[in-house]
Amino acid sequence: MIAMLNEHRSWAVLLILCCWLQAGPTQAQVMGDEAELDRLKGKAEDALANEDAEGAAMSMGRAALMAAHLARKESGSERATLFKGLEHLFRSQEHGYRAMALFRRAGGSLPASAGVCGSVQLGELELQHTKVSLEQLSVVPESSQPVSAKVAALKQGVEEWGTVLAAIRADYQCVQ
Repeated sequence: MIAMLNEHRSWAVLLILCCWLQAGPTQAQVMGDEAELDRLKGKAEDALANEDAEGAAMSMGRAALMAAHLARKESGSERATLFKGLEHLFRSQEHGYRAMALFRRAGGSLPASAGVCGSVQLGELELQHTKVSLEQLSVVPESSQPVSAKVAALKQGVEEWGTVLAAIRADYQCVQ
């Protein structure tokens, strides 16, 4: 009798565990587009930390697509302009990471190939588009705190990434 009771108890525990495990991921999948954008940026940073420039480029490309999607959803607002600026920044980073991957794949010989330098140049062009978006955002009213905080983060990202792109151009001996 005790063996039979223990057997039923283990089935009950197994059933509860299965229900709990099945409910967990579905609740975790309910996340907003902005959270997905942050996840993709984090994934790119992780790939770069693991010296996977190609994976970082792909993740930044996906983040750029998500930012474009968010800009379309917000159409006409300062948030739309913010997401458009983020899209350009992420495209710039995608091109920069792609240049790093191409340089590695080509053996790392200097000066870098025209394809590598072309990717760096595309990154710089996208960075210029980001700066245009930032200029449009400079007139955001102070009452819009969440947007102004994100604008400050975008401005810092542009400054940092501009320095990185300039270093890549110099290191790869790309003529301006």
